[in-house]
Amino acid sequence: MALPCTKDPTPMRCDSPLPSRTPAMAPLSLSLFLLLAAALSPSPTAARFTCNARARATTCQALISYTPPPNATTTLGDVRALFQLRSHRALLAANALPLSTPQTAPAPSPVRVRLPCLCSAGAGATFQRPTYKVRAGDTLDSVARAVFAGLVTYRDIAAANNVSDPNRVAVGQELWVPLPCSCDPVGGVGVVHLTYVVPAGSSVAGIAEAYGTTEETILALNRMPDAKSLLAGQVLDVPLRACSSAISNTAIDRNLRVPNASYILTANNCIMCGCSSNTWQLDCQPTQGLTSSICPVAKCGDLFLGNTSVTTSLASPCEGTACLYAGYTNTTSFAILTNLTTSSMCDAAGLSPAAQPSHSSASGLGLPTPWRWSELVVGIHIVLLCLGFLHRD
Repeated sequence: MALPCTKDPTPMRCDSPLPSRTPAMAPLSLSLFLLLAAALSPSPTAARFTCNARARATTCQALISYTPPPNATTTLGDVRALFQLRSHRALLAANALPLSTPQTAPAPSPVRVRLPCLCSAGAGATFQRPTYKVRAGDTLDSVARAVFAGLVTYRDIAAANNVSDPNRVAVGQELWVPLPCSCDPVGGVGVVHLTYVVPAGSSVAGIAEAYGTTEETILALNRMPDAKSLLAGQVLDVPLRACSSAISNTAIDRNLRVPNASYILTANNCIMCGCSSNTWQLDCQPTQGLTSSICPVAKCGDLFLGNTSVTTSLASPCEGTACLYAGYTNTTSFAILTNLTTSSMCDAAGLSPAAQPSHSSASGLGLPTPWRWSELVVGIHIVLLCLGFLHRD
């Protein structure tokens, strides 16, 4: 390659070839190029989720919305390894996938990851996980942007690991990656906080509608002046409504919260609890496939956990009695608690709050839905009663 002719008074001729770059200059030029690229590219603002929860609620289970790299096939096993999840079942539950789904199956995009969240000094961060081992060519910025899809910034990683120079990390160094999260109630109601990276072309109104919350809630929770200030790549705290439950305050899993379009395994995996926006009541059933030698039988008298009996009297044709999950204890021995509850099935059938997006429907999970069967039975009884009155006339 020849140089163009210029009036620059140098001893090099116009047709002289460019001198070859020495090996010693290559790393320096590469470092300068990376620094220039990082300076010119937009840098996301570090997300700091408010977390002022107190006492035993200072830790909770939060959800992280992770988008795998678009040009690579990321499996569920890859996601589990990246976030150091102890259980493959927990990943399936967070994404409403059947328990039979193998680790080799492609991960949905985005994929939800449930991680423990710790509140400290008014802010929340995932507790001890995930960690990342530095590879050759890594920088803190590439770890934040490319590996963890912009859920965190290089400044957050540097501060959490006492790294003075973000451009100099040792190969093999173990880094804690503190993802923002929260345990706080919203409007006095317990929720599940979702850490969400804003895709290009999004709006606050669209995000609020998709996740069953309000535009005002998202703006206030993320301390945004208005909807126009939303940026692509911004990390948002999105509150997900959780199903209400009958879990006792003395139970080990008393802080159990399950958002719509997901389920969770609790009581040593013996109980599967799902949430549906049809009733917003926690629907817990014995986990299929586990033997009675591992899991104790959960009953309310003669009524098994998750089952409902419907009253057929003329006085209260809509009254139903359900055996609900009330948590588990392990003080002296492992025990599953239940609670017999009577409620109006007609009122329950009338609830239909806005649903949140999911990767698969609740019915596709094979999860039992006793409330829907009960509603059908109630309807049949009402029709029969009406026919009886007509026959008398």
